[in-house]
Amino acid sequence: MSEIQSISIVIAATSVVIGVIFAIVELRNVIKQRQTDLIIRLYSTFVTKEFQEAYQTLWTTDFKDYDDVLKKGYLSRLRTIGGFFEGIGVLLHRKLADIRIIDDLFRESITLMWEKAKPVLYDAREQLNLPAYGRYFEYLYNEVKQREQTQKP
Repeated sequence: MSEIQSISIVIAATSVVIGVIFAIVELRNVIKQRQTDLIIRLYSTFVTKEFQEAYQTLWTTDFKDYDDVLKKGYLSRLRTIGGFFEGIGVLLHRKLADIRIIDDLFRESITLMWEKAKPVLYDAREQLNLPAYGRYFEYLYNEVKQREQTQKP
């Protein structure tokens, strides 16, 4: 009788362990799926005509500093593009997005736009007395560049 009880206890314990392992695996899959879905939804914004026109305008215009952006009337475009990448940077910083997916979809755009906007954002930080202005966009750029360095053969 005690053998049967021992066997049933082992089976019950094994079932619980298997259930916990299954739940952990499923939870990881759900988290990955949600992260991927989030980035794909962001990508849907990225490829809109409005976003691409704003991006193209900034990319093809020369800016010296923040005042130059204001003078040329492109502040809203800079906020649109910068805010988009700032948001992705926050998600990455909070570990709510996977750098691999971000890098695969946005690397060139992040790199090109940060390098173009950097002097403007640094000047805006100073002029507006907002030392964290564009901080997560800069963080995003640095993470993408770091990943790029680790991927080189």
